[in-house]
Amino acid sequence: MSIMKKILLLGTAALLALAFLSGCGTAAKTPEEKSADRERTARLVRQMLDERAFDIDIIHMMPLRGSSRAVTGYSITVDGSTIDSHLPYQGQARNVPYGGGKGLTFKEEIESYTDGGQKKDSRTLVITVKNEEDNYVYNLEIFDNGEASVHVRARNRDSISYRGRMNLDYKKDEVQ
Repeated sequence: MSIMKKILLLGTAALLALAFLSGCGTAAKTPEEKSADRERTARLVRQMLDERAFDIDIIHMMPLRGSSRAVTGYSITVDGSTIDSHLPYQGQARNVPYGGGKGLTFKEEIESYTDGGQKKDSRTLVITVKNEEDNYVYNLEIFDNGEASVHVRARNRDSISYRGRMNLDYKKDEVQ
């Protein structure tokens, strides 16, 4: 066997050993630890919803027309009686200001907030908000694991849906 083949073989073996040993250092969680983590997350999600202080990071948008796509840097924040909507919009708009207006990017007072209560592993919220451009209804389904489904209907725009995840660190110092 040539020296080059031996060096290549030894190098490959060393890399495999290193990868194996680095994986051995992290112990897998027991089923009890996983269950405790899930329960802690569910408790935190419920507390944030009860206090109306939560933030949902949007990861996917699904317009009524056109294809869905992954997105980053967008969110919905509810803090008491206000909603800060920073969402991308794709769809048909009617009777909106020239250039499209604000779209779904605004901060306004919430007109109505309906909590459907806890059902199995999720909670449904319906938030109504109005600004100078349109009336909006946000239907949120938030699961105990922090995953969220958001559907937005407006009077002058096509409806659009999003998927996201609650930011469990939102106001962590205040929510414990």
